[in-house]
Amino acid sequence: MIDMIPQLSTLDYAIVLPFIFLAGLIDSIAGGGGLISLPAYWAAGLPPHMALGTNKFSSCCGTIVSTSYYFHANMIDVPVALISAAFALVGSWMGTQAVMQVSSGFLNYLLLILIPVVAGVSFVRKDLGHTNHSHKVALKKRMFLGLIAGLTIGFYDGFFGPGTGTFLILFYSIFLHYDFIVANGNSKVVNLASNVASLVGFAMAGQIFYTLAIPAAACGIAGNVLGSKLVILKGNKLIRKIFILALILLLLRVIFNIINHQR
Repeated sequence: MIDMIPQLSTLDYAIVLPFIFLAGLIDSIAGGGGLISLPAYWAAGLPPHMALGTNKFSSCCGTIVSTSYYFHANMIDVPVALISAAFALVGSWMGTQAVMQVSSGFLNYLLLILIPVVAGVSFVRKDLGHTNHSHKVALKKRMFLGLIAGLTIGFYDGFFGPGTGTFLILFYSIFLHYDFIVANGNSKVVNLASNVASLVGFAMAGQIFYTLAIPAAACGIAGNVLGSKLVILKGNKLIRKIFILALILLLLRVIFNIINHQR
C-alpha cells in the first residue's frame, strides 16, 4: 500500500534540508547520519514508510559520493570491504526475517547498556583507531573477520538499524586493527550495498517522495563531500570526536524508543 502523498510548505523544506546536509556531514565522517535525517523527515510530516524510503534515496546518493572520495584516497581495504558488503546483504535479510518473528523492543534495553560501554572503551583506549595495524593481520584472517563483520552488523541493520555505520567502524577498529579512516572507508562500501538493496524495495513499493528526496539528495551529497574532505585533511582525531557524537545520538534515540514503548 502506497502512503498518502504529503503536502509540504516552503518552510518545511527550509527546515528539513539543512538537517539532511548535517546528516550527510556526520554520516560521511563516522556514520549515524540517519539518526538526524529520519527524525527530520518525520517532523516534516512524511508517513513512516515514505520517510524511510526518502531517507534511503538521499543517503544512498550521499554515500556513493563519500565512498568514491575514500576509494580515490586509498582509504578502503577493497577485498575486505567487498566481502563484508556481500555478507551484510545476507545478514540484513536474516535480521529482517527475525524482527518479523520477535519484538525488537528488548534490543533497546540491550543498547542502553551497550552504548555507554562502547563510549567508555573509546574514551579509555586513546589509541583505538589511531594507527592502522591491519597489515599485521593476514589477508585470509581479515577476509574472514570482514565476513563476520558484514553478517553480524548486517543482521543488526535488518533487525534494528540505527547506528549501523558507527558499529561497523568500531568492529573494524577493534578486531581488524584498522585506523578510523580505513574503518570508515570500509563501512561506506557495506552501507552502500545495504542501502541500495533496501532502496530498490522502497522504490518498487512507491515509498519515495521524490519532490523532497531529490533536493535532499543534493544537500546530503554536499554534506558528504564536506565531511569526506575534512576526514582526508583532519584524519583520525576528527573521526573519533564525531564517533562519540554518533554514539550519543544513538543513545538518545534508544531512550526515546523506550519512553515511547512504555506509553
